[in-house]
Amino acid sequence: MEGGGRVRRCSQISIGDYNAFTQGCWLWPEDTQSAGIRIRIGNSNYFNRNVMIDACGSIEVGDDNMFGPDVYITDSNHRFGAGKSPGEQPMDQGDIHIGNRCWIGAKAVILKGSSLGDGCVVAAGAVVTRSVEAGEVVAGVPARPIGGRARPASAPR
Repeated sequence: MEGGGRVRRCSQISIGDYNAFTQGCWLWPEDTQSAGIRIRIGNSNYFNRNVMIDACGSIEVGDDNMFGPDVYITDSNHRFGAGKSPGEQPMDQGDIHIGNRCWIGAKAVILKGSSLGDGCVVAAGAVVTRSVEAGEVVAGVPARPIGGRARPASAPR
């Protein structure tokens, strides 16, 4: 990966063909041994500056997606119960699936358990906390539907 990006535990990462990673991208599987793939990236994706994919479980990215600058994708977070620091709390995990031909805007955050259907759009600065239907456009914190992508004239209905 060029441009000052960081990759660790390459045995836990699968990357298809024709992907572009620009300056400062991070592919960051959990710092434990695993025989499986935690980050799976399809073909022909574009990852703009400072995209971070942080995987404790499984994050899958399909084909032909575009990610704006500073996008953060994580499939886990610490619990935050009383009496212990967050670092002492157990982790919650939920796999992430990103379909094909999605557009993820600058500074968007995709959190554990989210699934993005084919052709969806995540607006800049949105925080995705749930599944997004194919072709749906979401925005806000938390992300909510605001519309859908127009179908090309030749697309079946």
